[in-house]
Amino acid sequence: MEVHDNTPPRYYPSTALSLDELAYWIAFSRVSGIGPVSFKRLLDYFADDVESAWQADSKALHAARLNQHTIEQFLKQRPKIIPQQELERLERLRVWVITWRDESYPPLLKKIEYAPPVLYVCGNLTEDDRHYTLGIVGTRKMSTYGRQVTERFASELARSRITIVSGLALGVDTVAHTTALDVGGRTIAVLACGLDVIYPAVNHDLAKRIVESGQGALLTSFPLGVKPESGNFPARNHLISGLSQGILVTEAPPKSGALITATSALNQGREVFAVPGGIFSPGGAGVNKLIQDGAHPVTNVNDIVNNLNLFMLSQQVEAQVILPENAEEQKLLSLLSHEACHIDELIRESQLPANTVSAVLTMMELKGMIRQVGGMHYVLSET
Repeated sequence: MEVHDNTPPRYYPSTALSLDELAYWIAFSRVSGIGPVSFKRLLDYFADDVESAWQADSKALHAARLNQHTIEQFLKQRPKIIPQQELERLERLRVWVITWRDESYPPLLKKIEYAPPVLYVCGNLTEDDRHYTLGIVGTRKMSTYGRQVTERFASELARSRITIVSGLALGVDTVAHTTALDVGGRTIAVLACGLDVIYPAVNHDLAKRIVESGQGALLTSFPLGVKPESGNFPARNHLISGLSQGILVTEAPPKSGALITATSALNQGREVFAVPGGIFSPGGAGVNKLIQDGAHPVTNVNDIVNNLNLFMLSQQVEAQVILPENAEEQKLLSLLSHEACHIDELIRESQLPANTVSAVLTMMELKGMIRQVGGMHYVLSET
């Protein structure tokens, strides 16, 4: 099944690559065995000349530090892949491509280990989608309680201009996407297959709605034609958490793909939130174990919004547009990191007046540049 987008995207900057270069990036993404690490080695060895890398012989590929098995697989698959035809096929289906080289590549995703070199997108992405995102995941076999919880969190977050990221699966994923759309919010569905294969098929209409509504996008790291094989889902989960500032698990049994996503989020330095479940409920066992292991227990949206410093999102967006950075902001930014720093230390190191530092920090927090983590300690925001 295919989802066609007949409207131009509201946010899709032109690619940093020429179309010829882009065709080879796409071609490499089709080669089984060449992932982010191998592709980075090729770019480094061939000085970003992807056409030369594509046409390289075995000796040059060895010199680029590809292992023998990868080289054999590449040389076997290469004759069947015609780069320009791959690009033309994507254009016919109105599937966009974002690469490592593009400014439109999601900044949160770019920070993670093994970020995909190529992303395939159908629909549109906005500036908010690049910065203000939360993943919502959970069980496919959802209870009434799980539905109620998911609807409440998804609706309130979406109304707050936070983009809901999920995996288009049945159950929690479906409710999260649908609720975001119903309240006029935005959502990104991450697939474990190519964008010409909607899985599960029963969610074809939901996928179509996400694209045609202009309220979101379908996104994947898998090229066209790739089927939703079981081995693809961990990579899909890795992408969901990588795109998100945090992950919310609303309901999940002990053995659930949602817990894999939560683990991936922790490995990526993301926040993990879990809604407590009943101790006798199968769907509560997984979320309760997450809480025991250190996930943030949440009972309302403010628990998430305050943790991620999103409580003044609309004001932050407006302030970023209206208020430019100044010398004082630049000075304090140079002193801040992701490790908490007390205001007294900032005053001492910056040699600025205390009242100036206090006022500038307040403005920087309003703009979403920094956040206070308690006791007048400040850190850089993740966005």
